[in-house]
This record gives sequence, structure tokens and C-alpha cells, in this order.
Amino acid sequence: MAIDFSQIPSPCYVLEEKLLRKNLELINRVQTESGAEIILALKGFSMYKMFPMVKKYLSGATASSLNEARLIFEEMDCLAHTYAPAYKPEEFEELMGYSSHITFNSLNQFHQFKGQVDAFDRKISMGLRINPQYAEVSTDMYNPCVVGSRLGITREALGDSLPDGIEGLHSHTMCENDSYVLERTLVHIEEKFGDLLHQIKWLNLGGGHLMTKEGYDHAHLIATIKRLKATYNIDIILEPGSAIAWQTGYLRSRVLDIVDAQGVDVAILDISFAAHMPDTLEMPYKPKVWGATDAIEGKPTYRLGGMTCLAGDYMSEYSFDKPLEIGDTVIFDDMIHYTMVKTTTFNGVGLPSIGIWHEDDTFELVKSFGFESFKEKI
Repeated sequence: MAIDFSQIPSPCYVLEEKLLRKNLELINRVQTESGAEIILALKGFSMYKMFPMVKKYLSGATASSLNEARLIFEEMDCLAHTYAPAYKPEEFEELMGYSSHITFNSLNQFHQFKGQVDAFDRKISMGLRINPQYAEVSTDMYNPCVVGSRLGITREALGDSLPDGIEGLHSHTMCENDSYVLERTLVHIEEKFGDLLHQIKWLNLGGGHLMTKEGYDHAHLIATIKRLKATYNIDIILEPGSAIAWQTGYLRSRVLDIVDAQGVDVAILDISFAAHMPDTLEMPYKPKVWGATDAIEGKPTYRLGGMTCLAGDYMSEYSFDKPLEIGDTVIFDDMIHYTMVKTTTFNGVGLPSIGIWHEDDTFELVKSFGFESFKEKI
């Protein structure tokens, strides 16, 4: 049965449960066959209503803040692999309570907090984030290896041996890439840090492994992981962001108005690109819309406008089979990862509701937002 959007309020993020399960089953197969630990990155998908399902397939979750670590602890009932560019001293004691692994971005941070970790009442595995100075990421905003990057430690900053107490290294340089980008990245990691890999227990290869994208070579990824484990006798950890919720749901919107903007037809929607799907403007990328294509001469064509006052809150240009009318539904595809986690109430625009289309073809409205959601953030 197709999703019945007449049951769903507008605007609303809609997760399709069976698609999430399909992704998790595939990722778990990679995890099982490769021997890697694959964990959920909350920065890409933190819909905790689905954590019980995620926990059935993955080995845990990774946090980049105290709030994420606490959410993992409370809603997934496990300890987090934690990394942040810097930790607040006033939060660190609480953070340790939610963490099994803590990775430091600099030697300064490691030395500042090592004593607290050593004195904690249970074992926490410590690691360092490294910068291999190689990334195949075209947009500088998403490239952690640009000159001057604050993320990770370059090889010249480390000596011949790792500091006492460090059990792992963490490298995160990929962004929605395939296993062949990983292979080329590992050339640089092993050239620069290969001797140190023999000194550790685990290597975290971060996120950006888009293994649920059609055409991804899973056999190659599995072979790559097995080689690393065998060569260095270490555990391998992956923490994909986009891959977990890749193509698992939608953003339902509707047309509020249609205006002629100096010869350009603009359909103004009840959503905002800037506030509800900011990656479309930041990366940038053009999201797919059901029943629409890129502009085709002779077909009804519209710029889709968001409802904030930001002049650039729009996406060009889409053609439809028939003219849009006020009240029509417009469905944006693949809107579950890196959307809900980035929404804002800029301009006082309300947040979209959140819902699940379950495997039994029923809809559950998980959460809706009103004035208090806006007021509490101000």
C-alpha cells in the first residue's frame, strides 16, 4: 500500500518504517561479515522513537555533545562513543557517565581531562582524532582536511609513540562517499600513522560511508575492513550518518500561494529550505520532489519558495505535469537524515511535525510543535 498523505498533517517529516529496517538489515550484514562495529551517528539521525529498532541491528551510537550522549544513554540504553572538538570542563564529569569511549581532538584536551578519566569509577577507552590531510570532499564546509582545519591532529604533532592511556585513533574525512574513497583515504592514513596503528586497540573510521546508496560495493568494503583488522590486529568502528536513514522518508508540504515574480512563477510552501532542510542551501543540493523534474520548456514550471522572509529561501526550478494550485501537496523525497537534527524556528516559522508510516500501513504522529517550541529557544 502506498502512503496515504491525506492522513498526514502538513508540514510533516514522515519516516517509512520498512525502509529504515531495510537499511539496518543491510548495514548489519556488512557489520557481521566484516567484523566491524557499526554505530549510529546522532548528528545525522536522532529520532529516538526508532532507537529500539536501531539497537536490534547496530552496535551502539556515537555522540558529539553532552546532550547526544545523554539521549543515547536514556533512549538506547547503552553508552556512547563520544567525540567533540572541545569539551566543557563543567560538563565532563557527567559526560563520562554516558560514555564508553571518549576521543579527544587535541593533545591539550587529552592532557586536561586524562586525570578525570583515569579516576573514573569504570573503564573508559580514550582516543585521539587524527587528520590525515586528505579528503575527497568538494565543499569546504564539509571538508575536515582543509588547511587550517581545527579537526584532528596531524602526524607532525605526534611523536613516535602515542601518549600513555590512548587506546584508539579516530579519522573522519568522508562525506557520503563509497568504499573506494575509503580505500584511497586509507593509503594516507597508513602512510602517516601506520606505525601508530600497531600501538592501538581500535580505529574509528568515522562517518561518510554511504553503504545504503544503490550501487555501493559492499564486498569491497568488507574486504577492506578485514584487511585492516588482520594487518594491525585492531577493532574497526564505522559511524555512518546519512547511510542509516538514507531514502527512508519524506517532507510533506503544501502550496500556500502562487505568485508571478517578474515572469517567474513561484509556489510558496508551508515549509522553509533555510529552517527545515538547510543542507539544500549549504551543500548545496537540489532535493527531489515527487512528480516533478528539473525545468522542462513548455511544462508548468515553478520556483519553490519557503515561507520565511529570507530572500534566498527558495529552490529553482521544477516542472510538473500539470499546473500547481493553492492547497496542493508537494512531497520532498529523502528528507529524514540531516534534516530534523538541523531544523530551526527562524522567523518564528513552526517546525514540521514528525510521524511514522508503520509497516502495517498505519500512520503515527510522533510529535508536533507549537508556540512553546519557538518561545523556549529564544
